[in-house]
Amino acid sequence: MLNLKKSLLATAVAASAVSMAATAEEKGFMETMADGEASVSFRYRMESVEQDNSLKDAMANTLKTRVNYKTGVYNGLSAFLEFDQVSELADVDYNAVVSGDPAYSVIADPEGTDFNQGYVKYGSDVASAKYGRTRILFDNQRFVGGVGWRQNEQTFDAFVADYKNDNFTVTYAHVMNRLNIFGGINDVKDDMINLQYKFAPYAVLTGYGYFLSDDGVDNSDNDTMGVSFTGKAGLFDYRAEVAQQDTDAYSALYTHLKGSVKTGPVKLGLGYEVLGADGADGAVSFKYGTNHKFNGWADMFLGTPAGGLADLYASVMGKFGPVSGGIIYHDFESDDSDVGVGDLGSEIDFVIKGKAGPVGLMLKYADYSVSDEYHALNEEKNVDTQKIWLQATTQF
Repeated sequence: MLNLKKSLLATAVAASAVSMAATAEEKGFMETMADGEASVSFRYRMESVEQDNSLKDAMANTLKTRVNYKTGVYNGLSAFLEFDQVSELADVDYNAVVSGDPAYSVIADPEGTDFNQGYVKYGSDVASAKYGRTRILFDNQRFVGGVGWRQNEQTFDAFVADYKNDNFTVTYAHVMNRLNIFGGINDVKDDMINLQYKFAPYAVLTGYGYFLSDDGVDNSDNDTMGVSFTGKAGLFDYRAEVAQQDTDAYSALYTHLKGSVKTGPVKLGLGYEVLGADGADGAVSFKYGTNHKFNGWADMFLGTPAGGLADLYASVMGKFGPVSGGIIYHDFESDDSDVGVGDLGSEIDFVIKGKAGPVGLMLKYADYSVSDEYHALNEEKNVDTQKIWLQATTQF
């Protein structure tokens, strides 16, 4: 009797599997496209900015609503759509660059609706190609990223192809347009390639070449080629990177060394990043980078100073139960003090994160202190700056 029951169960399972396979085969193209996943997310943010200049203190209360849809996969073919809406929830007491009141300090979150992503994709887990509007995130997003910190994301109209196996990944992108964080579109013709080989968890070698065209801004047509060596071994992780950036005006070197060690729930980090200058001709810049991640959250160095920038920083980060956070200290100097000034100031950044049910919460603070000599170069721009963010996110 037991063997009979097992035989009947096996027959039922086999019949069910055959039935499901037949149903999948019968499903047509339109049915597969409709058999997808939709999601909606919300990100509320309060941001305040105080600067020691003639501008009024700024305050922004904004809500980003994101809706997207991913189709099913039909013979390797799929599609993705995403729309963002940024809404101002209170009086507009800030300068959003393309809107708002210029009498206030800048908070780069203008109100508006954007077609953030929309592409078709063909391929498998090993190799794929997609065409349309998409985010492009390479490595730590220093040179190419999504600027996801701002409420309006940076995306690209591009053709992107990639191949990957257990150890090797290569990605190529040809970019036709850039959707910037202000909702504008820049007509470009860029080519990007990124290759990564993983020797072991403690040794990952990455090489890249980003060849960017002119979009109407000085030195925006630049070629950057570089290599990084990263990894993690036990409680220690590290990054060593060097890149050469060339334009018609200058040729400059970028270097970044950093490491961290974990002791209990706390991670201690130390880093040194240099945005090199070629005399007075120019310095390394990051046209497509997620620059808020680097050189202080006060965003005083989104554009590289004339003499370049050397950023020596130390961090203490930790996680205690459901709460994580930490503090970062930056000491800024010029790479070439003969062009500008030696001392560019310092900054202290602080963040704490947690969750309340399905809602992610964050408090973030940045305090930049300018040096006297750097302040003297531009008494309206190079000033003491304090920024505070309160943020709540959720997704369905």
